[in-house]
Amino acid sequence: MHARWRRLSTLQPVRESAVEIEDLNVVRGGNSVIPSLSLRVRSGSVTGLLGPSGCGKTTLMRSVVGAQIVTGGKISVLGNPAGSAGLRSRVGYVTQAPSVYGDLTVAENLSYFAKVVGVEQGRITETLQTVGLEDYLERIVSSLSGGERARVSLASALLNRPPLLVLDEPTVGLDPLLRQGLWRDFHRLARGGTTLLISSHVMDEAAECDDLLLMREGRLLRNCTPNELRGETGEEDLGKAFLRVIEMASGT
Repeated sequence: MHARWRRLSTLQPVRESAVEIEDLNVVRGGNSVIPSLSLRVRSGSVTGLLGPSGCGKTTLMRSVVGAQIVTGGKISVLGNPAGSAGLRSRVGYVTQAPSVYGDLTVAENLSYFAKVVGVEQGRITETLQTVGLEDYLERIVSSLSGGERARVSLASALLNRPPLLVLDEPTVGLDPLLRQGLWRDFHRLARGGTTLLISSHVMDEAAECDDLLLMREGRLLRNCTPNELRGETGEEDLGKAFLRVIEMASGT
């Protein structure tokens, strides 16, 4: 049985990678949060970073965007070291908390961020159409629903058309219809060539992804596609498949 479990490596070979990580190690407060992790994120994919809360997903994403001090390892993002000055305009990062100003209108928020990233004001309308908020320009952000605020945050990250989007639990707390709408947006962006790295602790979202990164306790258990995970475990339900992988990792 164990030979069957070993058919998938945690590091899958791919032809083109937007992100490549080798032996990443992160220590915080004297504790090893990520002991040793290697992975690749395929260019133009919707890659889901999945695992329970506290498993290291946010730390990993912060490492990718250059906002986390790392102890060791190498991180290449779009062919450059993570955190390089040249990546600032090429990587969009949306945190779990809305990264927009609640006391300003949608238009005022995006006008401000457009000036920060140096794009024309005309790009605002185009970006709002991408996330389905073109009729919300004069709405105060604090009056919007959680899903709408998440879309405004996403719009602010899209203004300068970054080739890589890193999204930390963008659907958390949203109802199923709002979550479905955001995933449609994500796939639309991927079809246009954007690479998306999206974290979630909701396993039913795994089916929305092209590729999966399954984490637990700071370790990467699998870097594979949903169908590869189903084939390895014999489980059609991806949540059950993840549990089977955890059982294998613990030797049970």
